[in-house]
Amino acid sequence: MSKVRRGSVLASTGLYVATGAAALLFLVPFYLIVRNALMTDPEITGEEWAFFPTDIQWGNITEPFDDPTVDFARSLWNSLVVGVLHTAGTLLVCSLAGYGLARIPYRHADKVFYAVLATLMVPTAVTFVPSFVLVSSLGWVDTYRGLIIPGLFSGFTCFLFRQYFLGFPKELEEAARVDGLGYWGAYWRIVVPNSLNFFAAMATITFISGWNAFLWPLVIGQDPSAWTVQVALSSYMTNQTVNFHLIFMATAISLLPLVFVFLFLQRWLVQGIAQTGIKG
Repeated sequence: MSKVRRGSVLASTGLYVATGAAALLFLVPFYLIVRNALMTDPEITGEEWAFFPTDIQWGNITEPFDDPTVDFARSLWNSLVVGVLHTAGTLLVCSLAGYGLARIPYRHADKVFYAVLATLMVPTAVTFVPSFVLVSSLGWVDTYRGLIIPGLFSGFTCFLFRQYFLGFPKELEEAARVDGLGYWGAYWRIVVPNSLNFFAAMATITFISGWNAFLWPLVIGQDPSAWTVQVALSSYMTNQTVNFHLIFMATAISLLPLVFVFLFLQRWLVQGIAQTGIKG
């Protein structure tokens, strides 16, 4: 075997070993969640480490739904509604904004774009108080409107859409204009149907972000009926008690929708993000 061939094999082997090690490290938190979710509290906090439960507690699966203090099923539904509507609204608003910045000639387009980028440098916590005052004055506290509408626009998502649309073939849009379509017609009939991969990638990122949101739902969802799953999880930890197996089981259940979404859309995720760098 030549030196070049041997070096190529060693490089490939090293790459596979490094990738496998990284994958194992990535899966460790999920293993710990599932392990602890199927254990009793004494086993979780015991001095001796056990890789697997000695007696699997299958009854723990239904315990979050049987807890009278927290309506866990309701919180899952709230997170699902917020995640889906937040994703759909963000894709619509940010894609329209990104398309306008990329395609519609306007003297101050660059200034508007820089203003959008400037919003990325403002900490989210800074806007909580004025946003809450506005939402409260509209009577949107403890409502889906208060949970969803204030976060529909994302400067980062708008930036990614603009970068993608800059690289979208102009010839397709020019052909649409020859047929009498305006900017809206070209966007809706030509650009969107030919950009579904990128939209799927953005939908994955946006849904995961909306599902994992904690601070804003905590501020707006003051009534337990308006809690999202992240707020419900935080309620299991109090100054008096910490029910470890309940927390881990509820966490495992709350992760299932994200796992399904990621597995279903993962092949578009990297491809969609890579396409944002076609043209800057």
